Amino acid sequence: MWFFTSPEIAFGEDALSYLEQLQGQRAFIVTDPTLDQLGFTEKVAQHLRSAGMEVAAFPEVEPEPSLQTVRRGVERMKELEPDWIVGLGGGSAMDAAKAMWALYERPDLEPEEISPLFPLGLHKVKMVAIPTTAGTGSEVTWMVVLTDTEARRKIGLGNRELTPTVAIVDPEMSRRLPSRITADTGMDVLTHAIEGYTANFHSDFTDPLCLQAAEMVFTYLPRAVTKGEEDMEAREKMANAATIAGLGFGNSYVALAHALGHSFGSYFKVPHGRAVALFLPYTIEFTANGEAGRYQELVRRLGLGEAGSRKEAARLLAQRIWELAEKVGQPTTIAALGIAQEEFEKALDVLCEHAETDNAILAAPRLPSREEMEKLFRYAYEGKLVDF
Repeated sequence: MWFFTSPEIAFGEDALSYLEQLQGQRAFIVTDPTLDQLGFTEKVAQHLRSAGMEVAAFPEVEPEPSLQTVRRGVERMKELEPDWIVGLGGGSAMDAAKAMWALYERPDLEPEEISPLFPLGLHKVKMVAIPTTAGTGSEVTWMVVLTDTEARRKIGLGNRELTPTVAIVDPEMSRRLPSRITADTGMDVLTHAIEGYTANFHSDFTDPLCLQAAEMVFTYLPRAVTKGEEDMEAREKMANAATIAGLGFGNSYVALAHALGHSFGSYFKVPHGRAVALFLPYTIEFTANGEAGRYQELVRRLGLGEAGSRKEAARLLAQRIWELAEKVGQPTTIAALGIAQEEFEKALDVLCEHAETDNAILAAPRLPSREEMEKLFRYAYEGKLVDF
């Protein structure tokens, strides 16, 4: 038995105004300092006040939010006692909001205890998720990724009860997103879509969503990066693609590229989307070399070209991903990030250890040994075609 979980979704032009229809007394906005300074917090707060709510904000979420930040936010929530929590921003703000929600209602829990295996019993608070990037899909998923700053590693948590009650996908919120962040988050969408389609837990419910999202990224991401706010069609399509991919992978899960990307990104402070997308082509080739992965079907249904075998399809798909990455200015090797070989080699044992224990690896169609994991990292450093 499996489940398909989704929040209510308001999308399209002026979707943000749906906040005025919410029923409640107090709302707590979780966001980051930059969005707060740019006026996003107040813009959202105005709609909530129009709904008759008292509003407080916690604009302190950093990229890759830490356990310490989440605990501070929970203490602030206790002062307001909200009935709505609003995650405003990219995946970091929305993930932090989910974790705060869980720990606010369940103060007896340690963050590491937030698991899909045990009910949380949440009933006091509802959540609105408002993405300002077109990438993570966190507005429709129940996953939470936090960072243990002392161990320099990411911690994957989650529970279906942490699915936001409402997701608001308004393209206006990402209109002025810088081109580099547009590329980072857009490649994150593609990684979600492809891994969601090929992960072990895929289903008839998730396949169409992942295919649609991947097709939209190949079509609209270059336009969103190069034209920015001048091309609102591309902005809207990428915002929708991120949410659609979130619905897909959120109900099928991700895989090896995320395991490597989580480990590498948290250690070297590389943005999430840039990190996972960098490893995606290498993990596709590795998976196909083990006679695993649904790449023939994926390539055919995306119309990317003709491939007679699984390995040929994987090579073609990897090549199309590299071409897209180069088109939008994304690195295709670790070396291209400016990380010295000596520094990389020094970190390799820790990178492998953290990747092996990342929960994303559970849905991978082919699991690497420690030796293969090291080779994957090394091949990604040099940009070598995976031949094992």
